[in-house]
Amino acid sequence: MNPTIKDVAQRAGVSVGTVSRVLAKNKTVNEDIRTKVEATIEAIGYRPNILGRSLRLAKTDIIGLVVPDITNPFFAELAKHVEMLASAEGYSVLLANTHDDPEAEKQQIETLLGRLPAGLILVPVSNSLVDNLVIGTRTVTVDRPLSGHALVAVDNRQGGYLAADHLLSLGHRRIGYISGPGTTEVSSERRDGFLRRLDAFRETHGGEYIAPQIVEGHFDYRSGEELGKQLLMQPAATRPTAIATSSDQQAIGLLRAAGDMGVRVPNDLSIVGFDDIPLASLVQPRLTTIRQPIDEMARLALEGVLGSHALEEEYKLQPVLMRRGSCTSPSAP
Repeated sequence: MNPTIKDVAQRAGVSVGTVSRVLAKNKTVNEDIRTKVEATIEAIGYRPNILGRSLRLAKTDIIGLVVPDITNPFFAELAKHVEMLASAEGYSVLLANTHDDPEAEKQQIETLLGRLPAGLILVPVSNSLVDNLVIGTRTVTVDRPLSGHALVAVDNRQGGYLAADHLLSLGHRRIGYISGPGTTEVSSERRDGFLRRLDAFRETHGGEYIAPQIVEGHFDYRSGEELGKQLLMQPAATRPTAIATSSDQQAIGLLRAAGDMGVRVPNDLSIVGFDDIPLASLVQPRLTTIRQPIDEMARLALEGVLGSHALEEEYKLQPVLMRRGSCTSPSAP
C-alpha cells in the first residue's frame, strides 16, 4: 500500500496540515520542521496523488467547506449555494461535517488540507482549535468568527432587535425568548439585540414593561418544542402572548408544541423565528422570521476564498424581517 500524507505526518511527528503546507512550499513553516518533513517524505517514498497541474500551482481546484451540522437547514442551504457558485467557477466542493465537535473539526480540516484545497470556507465550532491549523490556507469563516480570518455574517444583534421591535409594535408585552446555546457568539448576539430593544422600550414605557421570559437550549426542533412547552405550561394570565426564537428550527418546534397544547397561532401566541430556511414559508401558519441572505453570504465567502473580492475583517450583512402569518396583535384579555 502506498504511504499517505497521514503516514508522513505520523512519522514526522507533525500535523497533516503542516505536511500540506510543506508540500505547498508555504513560507510560514519553520525551516527545521520543513527539513524533517521533506526527509520523511523521501524516506517513506510518499508521492501526492494529485494532478501535475495541481502540484505546480501547489493547490487543486477544490474548495473545502466545513459546517457544524449538515442536518441544520441553514447550513444545508449554505452548502447548496457554495456548491452552485463554485461549480460555475470550475471548482469542486468537498463538504465536511464536524457535529459541533472541536476534535472532529480538527480532524476534518487536516484531511481537507491533505487535498491541497484552493481555500476553505469554515463555520467554526465555538472555541475552535484550528486557528493555527489553517495558517497559509486562504480561509473565510461564515456565521461564526475565527481569530485572524475574514468573517461573513449577518448582523445578529440587529436581527434580534427587529424581532423584538415587531412584537412590541403589535402590542405584545408578555414576551418570551428561546435562545440558542450561550457558548456560541451568534446566539449571544441575537439575544443581546432582542434585549436591547426591550430595554429601550422599558425606558420610555416603564409602566407597560414586563420582563421577558428567557430560556436557553440548542438551535434544533426538539429544543424549540421542549422549551416552548415549558413557557406555554403557565396559566393564561402569565403565559407569553408572543415568543421569539434564535432559529427557525426552534420556532417550528414551538409551533408543534403550541398545537399539541391547544394554543392557537397566531390567535393565542405570536411566533418569530430567525434564518428564513425554506421550511419557514411552508409550515402553517407561515412563519414570520428574520431572514439571513444565505445566497449572498455564500457568494461573498467564495469570492473571499478565490481572491476575487477583498473582504473586510468582518463583512456584516443586514437582516430582513419577513412578515408572515405567525404573528398578530395579542387577543384582548
